[in-house]
This record gives sequence, C-alpha cells and structure tokens, in this order.
Amino acid sequence: MLTAGVDVGAATAKTAIVRDGEMIAHKVIPTGSKVQESALKVTEDALAIAGLTMSDLDAIISTGYARHVVSFSNRGVSEIICHAKGVHHLIPDARTIIDIGGQDSKVIGPREDGTVADFVMNDKCAAGTGRFLEVMANVLELTIDEMGPEALLSHAPATVTSTCTIFAESEMISLRAENVNREDIVAGIHRAVARRVIIMGKTVGYKDKIVFTGGVAKNIGIKYFLEKELGMEVVVGDEPQIMGALGAALIAQIAPK
Repeated sequence: MLTAGVDVGAATAKTAIVRDGEMIAHKVIPTGSKVQESALKVTEDALAIAGLTMSDLDAIISTGYARHVVSFSNRGVSEIICHAKGVHHLIPDARTIIDIGGQDSKVIGPREDGTVADFVMNDKCAAGTGRFLEVMANVLELTIDEMGPEALLSHAPATVTSTCTIFAESEMISLRAENVNREDIVAGIHRAVARRVIIMGKTVGYKDKIVFTGGVAKNIGIKYFLEKELGMEVVVGDEPQIMGALGAALIAQIAPK
C-alpha cells in the first residue's frame, strides 16, 4: 500500500510518502501564491526522492487550510486529526501537541491511541504564529533563522505587552529608541509568543509528554521559553513540519476514500 499525505499550509506545502505503514520520503516547499501548483510540485518532488511517480500511489489525502483545493487528492481531512496521527506514529507517548505554523497555532490533547480528545486553535490572529515572528524579525533587521539564537543571548528579556502584531511592531520601535539591547527585545518577543500559546491551550491542559510541531518548532528560542514558562520538557522531533502530512498519509493507508 503506497499513499501520500499533502499538507498545504499558509507558509509551506508538505508531502509525506508512506509505504505499508512507514514513511519512505517527504518534502517541504514554500506554498507561494499558486496553491494547487505547490501541492502538486511538493508531492511530485517527494515521490521523486523515493523513485516513484503519481501513478504509483494507491491513495492521497490532503490536509491543512487549503486541503479542499487539492484536486488530485481522494479527500481532505482536518489538520487536527492528521497532526495527532502523525505525532502518535513517531512519538506514541505524546499527550500534548503544541503546533505553531505560519499563520495559526494550536494545542491538541491526543489520547493513547492517537485520536483527538480535545484541542484549541488560533487561526484568526497572527499573534502566537510564525508570521508574528517574521514581522518582528523585519523590524529588528534580522532573518527569521537568526531570531532563536539571538533570543538565547539575553539575560534580561524585555517586557512585550502587545498581543496584536501591529501594536507589537510599534512597541519594538519604541524599545529600540530606548536603547534596549536587541537580544533582550528578541527574547521578549519569544517569551510573549510562548505565553500567548500557553494561555490559549490551558483549556486543553499540558500533560507529559509535550511535543512541539510546525515550522516554528525549529526556533530554539520558542522551545526554550515554552519549557521555561511551562516548567516541563518540550520535545521536538527531527522533522516537526511534516507531522500533518505524515498523519494524512497514514490515514490514507487505512481509509483512503
């Protein structure tokens, strides 16, 4: 049984290829403005890594915000279900999933079998997402990849009170005018994002083991402040961006239509 899971997010498109229950290839590319083309390209690229083509696939399931416009998939499945399935496959003892993507964030409480017991999601506001970090990086003249390491240099994180991206941008400018050290400003931003997500997820609760997924999981500053604010270890897998795509491909293995 050969299946593909295609996760089309606001920032990136991801595909995972699964053969008989095990992932054999995956690929991540920017989504860009042409969603359908990106979904097809990332799937063909992932298949090429495995030496396969679209005609080899038995089923395809799409997920993510644009799952319903992936014309070549058999059906779409909620990213909440897919993320829980993907994480459970790789980290079966996960009991809390924190997922922060380009334009949304979510906290998921999976059961022991990988199904979803509860979840909460922020998809209406950029605060607590990768987009928030990108805007702040531009204001501070840093690349997004420099943000996490810069945050860890701080010994006195600045207080960032604004949860709105527009107001926070003005706050960054004010802090710079006050000659606050850049690393302290960056640390304050990361702490604010971590707190925003933690508060959002309190209705779900935080049970050990906590797994951090999504593109922002590659940011060591956010991981650090999540752990600091929660007082618990947060685990990041080798490929945190592909959990939704992996889960979709696994669901296609057992329920393709």
